[in-house]
Amino acid sequence: MDKIYCSETAEFQVAFFDLDPMNVVWHGNYVKYMEIGRCALLDKIGYNYTKMVESGYAFPVTDIKVRYLKPLTFGEHAKIVSHLIEYENMIKIKYEIFNEKGELATKAESTQMAFNIKKMESEFTCPEVFVNKVRAIIENNK
Repeated sequence: MDKIYCSETAEFQVAFFDLDPMNVVWHGNYVKYMEIGRCALLDKIGYNYTKMVESGYAFPVTDIKVRYLKPLTFGEHAKIVSHLIEYENMIKIKYEIFNEKGELATKAESTQMAFNIKKMESEFTCPEVFVNKVRAIIENNK
């Protein structure tokens, strides 16, 4: 089992334009829900996309895995729980999406690598500013 360093929950409502012809959420829209969860988690850490750019970094997504368990449907109030499981060499987040009944609907994972904007180079460790913010959260949760 992965170690969880930090978690955050975000809620959303399934919109009509997220549905496919079978009246369930189209599979590609789950990546959008992951982004909702990822943004909430990064806000909690204090290193959102704006702060990344201000510190000279971008974090492109390099890998996504999604496991669909139950469909989400129109109007449903759902929640996504995002867990930070790696932060020193990459940002790796596990996601759990729960339907309105509280049932696990989707499990997913994303990986992002640090990219130095000024040097135009990928980096194989996360910037110190991000690592320190995560370590502060870990320390506060002890």
